[in-house]
Amino acid sequence: MAKVFVGMSGGVDSSVAALLLKEHGHDVTGVYMKNWSKDLPGMKCPWAEDLADAKRVAVKLGIDFEVWDFEKEYHDKVVEYMLDEFKKGNTPNPDVMCNQEIKFKLFFEKAMERGADYIATGHYARTSGSELLRAKDENKDQTYFLYRISDTAISHTLFPVGEMLKPEVKKLAKEKGLHNAYKKESMGVCFVGEVGMKDFLKEYIDIKPGEIREVESEKVLGYHEGAVFYTIGQRHGLYLSGVAGEANDGLPYYVVSKDLNKNIVYVSKNLNDSHIWTKELKIKDVILRKEAKNVLVRLRHRAPLIPATFDGETLFFENEVKRPAAGQSAVIYDGDICLGGGIII
Repeated sequence: MAKVFVGMSGGVDSSVAALLLKEHGHDVTGVYMKNWSKDLPGMKCPWAEDLADAKRVAVKLGIDFEVWDFEKEYHDKVVEYMLDEFKKGNTPNPDVMCNQEIKFKLFFEKAMERGADYIATGHYARTSGSELLRAKDENKDQTYFLYRISDTAISHTLFPVGEMLKPEVKKLAKEKGLHNAYKKESMGVCFVGEVGMKDFLKEYIDIKPGEIREVESEKVLGYHEGAVFYTIGQRHGLYLSGVAGEANDGLPYYVVSKDLNKNIVYVSKNLNDSHIWTKELKIKDVILRKEAKNVLVRLRHRAPLIPATFDGETLFFENEVKRPAAGQSAVIYDGDICLGGGIII
């Protein structure tokens, strides 16, 4: 029997993780990590509801339950990082930073200090020793968000739902009488529920409207709310008015570049624009658990794995790939093993 502290968010995945650990005979303590509690205009932060759901499951399972307050650390390590990246014109991934700095560092270290043998979460992933492996459910695999956690944390982490498919998790939760078996998953900003990123950023960054121009002609096609909201390759949400006297051929425009100094977003109808496609990507802040040249790469969560060669700082692809936004992650695999990755420049 191992002593395990399991992070419980109030959702079905972490609830079933706690259930499985209890059924396997472990000494389980549920922990709700209070990372964010601030309400935003028109949107109430769901933390109290999530805490109540987590506590209710803990009572149902008959396990100890605690609340650990990481709000200050979360603001300093995750929120400030995210805001700084957006101000630079990048598109960061706060989930990756949250896992690196909070869940698998602060939470892990505090649990170890409390005598834990392991921590556990409801992430869809697997481990083998200090190796991080893709989940059984390829559609739900979350190793893309976990690639930066330390070998030490990996070797002391259990992912109980990593061997299950999502429908199996929901079915088990229902069979065991967990009230949140079909609780809706949050699809907004990772720490403030359903609020969208644009609404969140408006509260913290000085946003200025500006022009949207066609890159080939410099003609003004419309106006944007703020250049930080746009990513390379984006085609939705541009709200272009068109150019007077020119026929609309119906072809969509894509964002191809941003000039933050002039506050201009450039677009093009040319889907083959060199800003959108590339055969190589430079990455920084690389974490690699073992040297590898011929690898598989995931450029977005749930995106297909793409063969590539890696020289330590640049990924080379045989065929052109759609360029991800700077600030996002390129995650590197050797088969099922997540070797690490880096931040796209």
